Amino acid sequence: MNRSRSILKKQQLREQQQRFFEQFKSKPFWIWDKEWHKRQHTISSGKCCFNHMIGLPVKNSKKMPLFDYEQEIFDLLQETKHVWIKKATGLGITEFMLRYIAWLCIRNDKLKGSQMCLVTGPRIDLAITLVERIKTLFPTMRFDTKETVVQLNGVKIEAFPSHHLDAMRGLPNVSFILLDEADFFPLGQQQDARAVSERYIAKSDPYIVMVSTPNAPEGLFEEIEREPDDKCLYKRLFLDYTVGLDKIYTQQEIAKARESPSFEREYNLKYIGQQGNVFSYESIQKAMEFGLQFEEERQGNIPQGTRKSCGIDAGFGSSKFGIVVTQMYSGRAEVLYAEEFERPDFTDMIQKIIAIRQNYGVHKIYVDSANPEIIRSLKRAFDEPENYEDQLARIESKKLGHPVFHMDVLPVSFNAEHKEMLSHTKLMLDRKRLAIHPRFSKLLVSLSTAVAREGVLDKQTTAHDDLLDGLRLSLKYYLLPPPMPK
Repeated sequence: MNRSRSILKKQQLREQQQRFFEQFKSKPFWIWDKEWHKRQHTISSGKCCFNHMIGLPVKNSKKMPLFDYEQEIFDLLQETKHVWIKKATGLGITEFMLRYIAWLCIRNDKLKGSQMCLVTGPRIDLAITLVERIKTLFPTMRFDTKETVVQLNGVKIEAFPSHHLDAMRGLPNVSFILLDEADFFPLGQQQDARAVSERYIAKSDPYIVMVSTPNAPEGLFEEIEREPDDKCLYKRLFLDYTVGLDKIYTQQEIAKARESPSFEREYNLKYIGQQGNVFSYESIQKAMEFGLQFEEERQGNIPQGTRKSCGIDAGFGSSKFGIVVTQMYSGRAEVLYAEEFERPDFTDMIQKIIAIRQNYGVHKIYVDSANPEIIRSLKRAFDEPENYEDQLARIESKKLGHPVFHMDVLPVSFNAEHKEMLSHTKLMLDRKRLAIHPRFSKLLVSLSTAVAREGVLDKQTTAHDDLLDGLRLSLKYYLLPPPMPK
């Protein structure tokens, strides 16, 4: 008896929903011609389009129309099913996409029986929130589905956290996949989300839309952004804060947002990751000021009489090969060169380091001792004994002082010295003893995103960590003086 009542209630609810959704059939999503829209709004008593019928988006208690940058998204979705959107925070793009998804479900019956997937970050509350936002578009409707699912006109919309995508595999008829804030998924989950989504192209040819504010370098979004146009699956759209000025944002809101260290990432589409916990924003800004000042003073010339040091963080597999050159100039260590190389050729890197030493007049080269083949090759190139382990042992046993007085290519044990080198670099920055020109953007991003746990650099979180390691090695040449007067 109870089961029969339950079945009857569900049937009545479906019939009620069906009658409710009938009013949206054949309604446009939005009328983009303002004058025509105004006329149709009057004639139809507000039932001119889907968005007016469900209620306009609201910001700060004020109803918002759809803007021209949203028309750009809409038009793109009429041309292609695969869209990638890098956007500033607060533009309302997620809201737009949820409304677009709901409209696709109820404008006609073409998608009945299909599934739509909302992929969120690895927290169940994010998945629940997206589904709840769709449900609240229809406040008079009652839904009897679980928190991560909503049914609209026979279309099942379900949200999947990025760490639980197994349930998203093997669905029979997927019509739409939205990956929301995909650049903030954990790195391994980014690639999994992309792979699971794109495998449906051959199966059911769904829309695949990736939307995100940029996060750190070398993530999913930068990977897709770098793909050549003729190889990229996605049509790419870039929406920085300027598209929303005097529309979704006021000038005052943007002026206030500029005060945040994260402005360039959140509003200006820069891959700078999230603020780390090692180096302060103020100290990095000060280093940039000195970098600009010194470059202007030197007029691009590199003085020959300054002490110069090179740090080599060698990488040939998954990690990159980082090289940083610094000089002691006006009492500060100034970065002259900072570059990283992906999967380089060994011989090419040795030749590169030889050329850098000659061009910059480098005195000392510090190399991670985990790379003995690099060390020996460089010692051979610079006429130093290759049996450096014996030489180091002899220097220590005979108390001949620091190895820096006896060799130019110096092996450094990261295992033993990494904490000390990180601390040394931080003190150099905090005491305003470092100068870095803004053109070394990757190194600056590395400093701003650097995260340490108990004095150990977290290389999964820190962007361009190979450059930071190169800087740490290079700075070993300079003893830390007392703080400079303010």
